[in-house]
Amino acid sequence: MIPTVMWIAAVVSGVVLIWLMAELDRRAYGYAERADDLIVTHGVLVKRLIVVPYGRMQFVDVTAGLLERWMGIATVRMHTAAAATDATIPGLPAAEASRLRDRLARKGEERSMGL
Repeated sequence: MIPTVMWIAAVVSGVVLIWLMAELDRRAYGYAERADDLIVTHGVLVKRLIVVPYGRMQFVDVTAGLLERWMGIATVRMHTAAAATDATIPGLPAAEASRLRDRLARKGEERSMGL
């Protein structure tokens, strides 16, 4: 009986730990639109800050897998010429993700006109 209880306690503890880490990771994502660039930050243990100038964006897309569509969320991806500055913002509500994509595409087109 005791090994069974210990096994169940270990499984429950593991599930709670995984859920806690997933929630911390979700809350760690953030973005800010500034006049000339977009700042994306994420990371729980190691914080990462990505600055993407609007003029360097090649394209912005919104993706949503089956589970994401079921939950009503989407992921916005910004692609640049340098792969190191590509940025992703997951877990946005689908309508907000579409609006963000449109704003970023418009700002990117405005900034790249002088090239």
